[in-house]
Amino acid sequence: MDLALKAEPMATESLSPKKERAINTKYADETLRILQLHGNSVGSLTTEKEKALRRKLYWRIFGLLSAINLLLFIDKSTLGYAAILGLFEETGITKAQYNNLGTFFYVGYIVAQWPGHYAMQKLPFGKFVAALVFMWGVILLLHCVATTYAALVVLRLALGVAESVVVPAMEVTIGMFFNRYEQSFLQPFLWLTSAAAPVCAAFISYGLLWSHSAILPWKLFMIITGGVSVLLSVLVWFQYPNNPAEAMFLSLEERIHTIKRVHESSKSSIEQKQFKKSQFKETLRDPISWLFTLQSFTLVMSNNLTYGQQNLITKALGVDSLGSTLVAAAGGGFGVLFCLAGAYALRWWPSNLAFHGLFWCIPAIAGGIGMVAIDWDQKLGMLACLLLAGHTYGNTYIIALGWTTSSAAGYTKKLTRNVMFMVGYSIANICSPQIWVPSDAPRYYGAWISMIVVSWVGTPLILFIIRFLLKRRNAQRKAWAASLTSEERKTHELGVVEELDENGSMIRREVEIAMLDLTDMENPSFIYPI
Repeated sequence: MDLALKAEPMATESLSPKKERAINTKYADETLRILQLHGNSVGSLTTEKEKALRRKLYWRIFGLLSAINLLLFIDKSTLGYAAILGLFEETGITKAQYNNLGTFFYVGYIVAQWPGHYAMQKLPFGKFVAALVFMWGVILLLHCVATTYAALVVLRLALGVAESVVVPAMEVTIGMFFNRYEQSFLQPFLWLTSAAAPVCAAFISYGLLWSHSAILPWKLFMIITGGVSVLLSVLVWFQYPNNPAEAMFLSLEERIHTIKRVHESSKSSIEQKQFKKSQFKETLRDPISWLFTLQSFTLVMSNNLTYGQQNLITKALGVDSLGSTLVAAAGGGFGVLFCLAGAYALRWWPSNLAFHGLFWCIPAIAGGIGMVAIDWDQKLGMLACLLLAGHTYGNTYIIALGWTTSSAAGYTKKLTRNVMFMVGYSIANICSPQIWVPSDAPRYYGAWISMIVVSWVGTPLILFIIRFLLKRRNAQRKAWAASLTSEERKTHELGVVEELDENGSMIRREVEIAMLDLTDMENPSFIYPI
């Protein structure tokens, strides 16, 4: 048996009296050892200490994640900017082949999902992330020697593999170091950097269009972004911690308090190195996992608008290459403002996630309708609708991505659900470039109508179905908890870990339930965020 539980998992719908839950130490949370050795030797977490700890985590963890995310999304947009920096002229590719390059990136992305997540669980977490950043930097640099369609296909496949699990890794890291409340508003703040990426990329492109180098601007763009990525990978190698227990920039007391804050908030484990088949199977049986996968697919069907088509549509409207980069910068700045608004909305109203998701899709719907209905000669109105459609629904993606993992417990279950979410994301990105049929240019009515219906109307509907199911589960759990005596409630808050000492004798230690790495279905005390 892959998980040494002494009792059967508890289903959400039929919560039964608790039998003792005991597991071998190797199946417990990776942070168990530091808590056993030092958990009782540190002082209490005062308000002043917690403020200082949060500041340190914001600067050291969140700051590093923001830098990675900024470069990641600049790198994702390299093909879109290369399109106006001389890519077509040098390589001789067609518009259909250009769309295919966007598709091939996500073929590599989806193929690497499961191997990447498995490696993420088994290998030292921080070093694994650093290796990914280094790989994508080198692959971007290699774009400079690609002058044919076939060479670009190979590089886009490889880049998709390198970037495939970076976003899930960052999501896992946020869950390791921050409590649920902090996660709710840090998610949008992190994705401010993805909204800011087009601004940075646009100004780099604008400067390169003024260059008179023998090297074409699109290759210089790859050199700059790839080189900075390689340099960042060195910083990540030395600064990215595997988990809170190994975060050397924190004192021992701060590491203990970080772990306890996360455990108290999530009632779930922080990291676990053993792949648990029972959790994998549970994830596949849980309808919530499939609903999150479906909404990932529906929303991301609109993703190629921003990262592949926006600059080309802008040029079709009569804006030259220099002007297109400024329009992209304006769109990025617009997206940053929307992310800021979303972050503050979640900070002050952290619940009702489905309503938040719906709210940020409404401007995209309005922009999409405008792109279909407004006369093509109304250039300013068309540009406004283009930016409104492409830079507002990102908040919905952020909310759903964070909700995917925060509504699950058990490390293998979280990783498996991440894989499913990213598979939906990848399939949508494979399909997304293909809805922009060249013969439909420049209006692309079919593409716009499909995004309005599938992405910006369909996705909120799915989120409300998820909300309904999780709210029903929470009601059952609260009713069950209310029926317990104080003694019964205490037994559900504790579990047992077992290990052999140096003499071969079995040692049993009582620990908090979060240390057992149980899933949300196995732990009836887990309350779903809605």
